[in-house]
Amino acid sequence: MNPLYDNLFGRHEGSAAPFLHLPSGDTITYGAFVERAARMGAALRAMGLNPGDRLAAQVEKSPDAVALFAACTSQGIILLPLNTAYTPAELDYFVTDSGARMLLADPAKADALGEVAAQSGARLETLGTQGDGTLAEATDAAAPAAPEPRGEQDLAAFLYTSGTTGRSKGAMLSQENLLSNARTLTDYWRFTDSDVLLHALPIFHTHGLFVAINVTLIAGGSMIFLPRFDVDAVLEALPRATSMMGVPTFYTRLLADERFTRDVGGHLRLYTSGSAPMLEETHHRFEQRIGQSILERYGMTETNMSTSNPYDGERRPGTVGFPLPGVELRICTPGTEDEVPTGETGMIEVRGPNVFQGYWQMPEKTADELRANGWFITGDLGTRDADGYVTIVGRDKDLVISGGYNIYPREVEQVIDAQPGVLESAVIGVPHPDMGEGLVAVIVPRPGETPDGAAIAAAVSTQLARFKQPRAYVTAPQLPRNTMGKVQKAELRREHADAFAGRAS
Repeated sequence: MNPLYDNLFGRHEGSAAPFLHLPSGDTITYGAFVERAARMGAALRAMGLNPGDRLAAQVEKSPDAVALFAACTSQGIILLPLNTAYTPAELDYFVTDSGARMLLADPAKADALGEVAAQSGARLETLGTQGDGTLAEATDAAAPAAPEPRGEQDLAAFLYTSGTTGRSKGAMLSQENLLSNARTLTDYWRFTDSDVLLHALPIFHTHGLFVAINVTLIAGGSMIFLPRFDVDAVLEALPRATSMMGVPTFYTRLLADERFTRDVGGHLRLYTSGSAPMLEETHHRFEQRIGQSILERYGMTETNMSTSNPYDGERRPGTVGFPLPGVELRICTPGTEDEVPTGETGMIEVRGPNVFQGYWQMPEKTADELRANGWFITGDLGTRDADGYVTIVGRDKDLVISGGYNIYPREVEQVIDAQPGVLESAVIGVPHPDMGEGLVAVIVPRPGETPDGAAIAAAVSTQLARFKQPRAYVTAPQLPRNTMGKVQKAELRREHADAFAGRAS
């Protein structure tokens, strides 16, 4: 018995039903996909991976990348999907901290990542997008492997998440965490085997991998599987889709194109949005243009999805709806378990089978954020109105969410502070019409020096992934501080709130 594999993949064995519709025009059936995954599982075991081992993967989106998830699930290997934009310096931490036995890379990056693998003691293998790479070749030659017995509490994945202090944390997700959430969302959002989901999300985080794909697998529907979000490709695919999951950036870019009309996109039964807050203006423009409301929901790396606006009933712009069935949500005075009155702001806490098992090798951090009674302290401030709709007010800490990606400002600040002429810096997120939030770096020069903004931007680009790079650099004589010396980022956000007004990129 292997609950996650059995319910997501195993039950489709031998099925001729379509699973993945590719840009080439080819279709991969469920049966062919499950067989490929079983062969890949055998290849991974032959390479020395055993149940409980971690596999860190920085690979491009492809059918084989999805098969990797299925192969790891079947063999009890813990998958650690990593952002394809991470630099080798960034990857080194994740591979080393997780104790990964294997680092799986795109063939084009194998040379650059060889040192990362060697230093961490991980085996380096490759997986490309065209059936290429050492793992793909080993999969071609392998006989299918039977799934390993696993239980609901066995770990299925590590997803690293950033806070505003300390190191990145490896959130440990169990089979039950993933399976329970997939079942709930399939039900709540009315997915069936007739659905064709337009999938243009990346698959290295929970939205594209554990929400979109798992819901499709549970329902038995199919996906139009695009390598990335591209307006032309999405517009071409929409007539064949019944549903779409996206981030706010997807919808602002579609609305900016006059070809996105009710005739093209009005027939879809469901559009969802998450991973970043959506402006109410975007909601209203979409409804006027397409004739239906986007369903906004709320989740985190540690919890998968926790709330959703209703499928039937009013979807209120600016809110994230209600707790999902089986999920409890409360809003407390920060630092206590005392719930605040209706309409007042407090710390959002959630509890349910979707909540993660804790942070890898961080028992103190786990104890700080995951109460012994199962309530997870999300770090998000929110309110709940008299009708029960939850609204996210902001982060309790300074985490920035830009284009659906979490950004830890201190990491960016450390790179900027090391540049010539820089005394100190503060990185903040302010409203951006396309990305949700855009990064602004406020730089204080050293006395008598003038930092070279272009040189700083160039240095940042070599050390940090694109989504972590500020979109604006400004200088200031000093940073605002309170009496305890803490930088007042709220004041900086107010001062620079209009930094991206009128911009869309």
